This record gives sequence, C-alpha cells and structure tokens, in this order.
Amino acid sequence: MLPLLRLVPEFRSRVWGGQSLKPTQPPTGEAWIVHEDNYVDSGPLDGKQLKDIATESAADLLGSTPWEKTGARFPLLIKLLDCADWLSIQVHPDDALAAELVGPGAFGKTEAWYFLEAKEGAQVISGVTPGTTTAELADAIRSGKIRDFSAFTDVTAGDAILMPARTMHALGPGLVLYEVQQTSDTTYRVWDWDRPATDGRQLHIEESVRVTNPEGIAPFYVGIPWAYGAHRILESEYFQLDRYDCAAEPLVLNTRGESFYLVTSIDGAVAVITANGQATLGRYETLLVPASTGEFRLTAGSKAQVLVSHVPTTGISR
Repeated sequence: MLPLLRLVPEFRSRVWGGQSLKPTQPPTGEAWIVHEDNYVDSGPLDGKQLKDIATESAADLLGSTPWEKTGARFPLLIKLLDCADWLSIQVHPDDALAAELVGPGAFGKTEAWYFLEAKEGAQVISGVTPGTTTAELADAIRSGKIRDFSAFTDVTAGDAILMPARTMHALGPGLVLYEVQQTSDTTYRVWDWDRPATDGRQLHIEESVRVTNPEGIAPFYVGIPWAYGAHRILESEYFQLDRYDCAAEPLVLNTRGESFYLVTSIDGAVAVITANGQATLGRYETLLVPASTGEFRLTAGSKAQVLVSHVPTTGISR
C-alpha cells in the first residue's frame, strides 16, 4: 500500500499575482500543489515524481475510476491562485477541441473555483452576457471589445463556481482561491486588459472564436456556514469537490479503491490518519491519499475545514 504523499508545490510568477502565497518579486500568481510533475517531499518515495508513481503503481495510486478517461496519467491538477489584478479573459477547449487544436492525447480543461479569500467588491467573469449571438461574440473577440459582452459576477469567500470547458471567464483582483481542474493547461487568451503582449502572453484570437460557447453557463454555488460533517460543493464528469468541517470527533472517509483523495486544509490544522500512517496539515497544505488507502479519518483540535477533490465516485464517503 502506498503511503500518504506530501508533494512539493511549484510556485509560478504571474503579472497579475500578489504576495499572499509567497512574497516574491516578480509576484507569485499560482502554486501548483498537485500536478503530475510535482515531486514527493518526504517518506519512502521522497524525490519521485507523481507521474512516475502513477505509471509504476497505477492501481494503488489512481484506483479504478481514472483509467476510463486518462489511463495511467494523473487526471487532476490543483492550484492555489493569488489575484492582485485581473487575469486575462480566457477560454479553454473541451476534450474534442483539445484533440483537434492541440493534438492527439491532449485533454480539455473543465475547472472549478472555491474562493478562500475575497476582498469587498471582488468580481469574476463567468460566461458571456445572455442573448449574445455567435456572430456578435466573434466580432467582439476580433475587435477587442469582448469586455462589453462579459458576464460579471460578485463573489465572496466560501462561494464556488464550476467552469465547464468552452466557457469564457476571468478572475478579478482581491481573490485567493483553490482551483481543481483536468490535467491540462491549454489556455486561449481572448483579451488581456490592454497589457503589452509578450512572448509568454499572446492573444489567441481565432482559437478563442473557435472554442468559446456563446451559451456557456458557469454554475454558481453560494457559500455555506461551518457545520460539522461533509458537504458536497460541486461535481462534474471529471471531478468532485467536497468540504469537510472538522472537529475533535473524527470524520471517516473511504477511498473504496475507486479514486485517490486530495486533502487541502483551508482553515486550521487537521490530522489525516490512515492504517499506513498519519500526517498533519496546516492551512493551505495538501496531502494525496492513494486510492488503495481505504478508510481514513480527519480530526482537528478545534474547528477546521478541508477541501477534498477526487474523480467521480459513488458519493461522499462518511
């Protein structure tokens, strides 16, 4: 049985980044906390990359479910984002368009956001204004006037949004968030707020016209207050996101051999206890619980919260 895996996060500088995840210059915008290229931080597998463990121990790590869509590749990517400015207005392809535009074996990118911190007045763009036609959308993308057709949404800490592939979107300033997505980083920039284009930040006009769905809908989930137990936040065909509100009485989960579980503390210290060992998570730290683990427990000395992502299974494990 594989042990609990703590991975080394990869921090990435972004023009829109802030100082909350890692105080640096240039500013840090993203922490890739679970990705197939991440390295294990400690234990018997210290120094191994997640993708190699997935290849060598697929059944133990991934479980039975992920193989249906991604084979032995690790199917999810988890990030923390710190947005001090607007991200580009962008769009991601679905699986079919990724194969067409990127190449065979490429995945699309359906993603979801859970807002950890949100300053007063924080907003995101989540889709196109209702009633926009395909022709109007294409003209707006090509003329740089897409902002006039963007659906702005107010958000607060604890809210969540599911962003299906092909739905145009952007994150605004004043946000720190958790993002779960397919294991893909294919991004087409529709508009970048008139920031100067660089080699790493080009616009992708015709790809955006091809990919953006004028009727794309991004389901919004209003935050719920702390309440001991398990809470389904959202789900898609690619992942489920649950929140567990923890206290001294253990919460019992079970991978059932179906999927790995990705456990991230978002408030307080939480112990993750398995038959094969245990570890404690501080705020914004993550553990990968392999699919072969079976039953495991979450417990905290005082009120705490974790987010748990995994591929779709039979439901919340209690």
